[in-house]
Amino acid sequence: MNIAIASGKGGTGKTTVSTTLAYLFSLKHPTVLLDCDVEEPDSNLFLKIPVTHTYNVEVLIPQVDMDACTGCGKCERTCQYNAIVVIKGKPLVLPELCHSCGGCYLVCPERAIKEVPRIVGTVESGHKNNLYYAGGILNIGEHIATPIIDEVKKEHLNAKVRIIDAPPGSSCPVIHSLEGNDLVLLVVEPTPFGFHDAVLVYDVAKSLSIPCGIIVNNMVEKYVPLFSFIEKENIPLLATIPHDINVAKACAEGTCIDFMISTYSKQFEAIQCFIEDIVKQ
Repeated sequence: MNIAIASGKGGTGKTTVSTTLAYLFSLKHPTVLLDCDVEEPDSNLFLKIPVTHTYNVEVLIPQVDMDACTGCGKCERTCQYNAIVVIKGKPLVLPELCHSCGGCYLVCPERAIKEVPRIVGTVESGHKNNLYYAGGILNIGEHIATPIIDEVKKEHLNAKVRIIDAPPGSSCPVIHSLEGNDLVLLVVEPTPFGFHDAVLVYDVAKSLSIPCGIIVNNMVEKYVPLFSFIEKENIPLLATIPHDINVAKACAEGTCIDFMISTYSKQFEAIQCFIEDIVKQ
């Protein structure tokens, strides 16, 4: 069972929910938490799993043989990301913009371009008892997260339950995190901003034909447009977790898993039962 925890808006409580669920499932089955929020991975701050393995993630970028290059400009015209700019008849490669598509290498008539590896980040992993962890870390200054997310998702493929802590937003990193999952749990903040961004992610999951469930977190008062949307789309509402300053305190102290289990056990039992029912189907 592959379960993605997403939200759209950042700060809704995805990591709190995903780490708590991962811990609870690990009491019954081998479970893995995959932290795909590679720009700001923080799941293991709460899981506290010893990291035993780390490796670099590389992408291929063009390297130009200036002696062989004739300055025809085909590489520049082919690149959709402006990662190659021809200046005074010579191509300048901008590695940070390259998406490693290989188009410039294919179109170069002089075979003056070759592809060389470039490190963009790392993946770390480890485990404690039945709970496994893998997370990606994007290097500072890099902005293309998808290669690292794809590598993280290859980790611990044989675990019975795989929980993916997706990044915020609804762009390419989120799509890569959601692809191939059996279920998406949307952690939604009942505010106009939280609702707006959750709808965007719901549309992404819908386009990928992945069923969704919703967890309303940080509830102060009922936000009518959100609950009307849930009813209209017939999305299972799995749990409602109230606004609680003690959750923030527990997160700051790194003890949020223990706090959520002791304080909101009924909500997490309902979420677990929903997931287990889907597994049985």
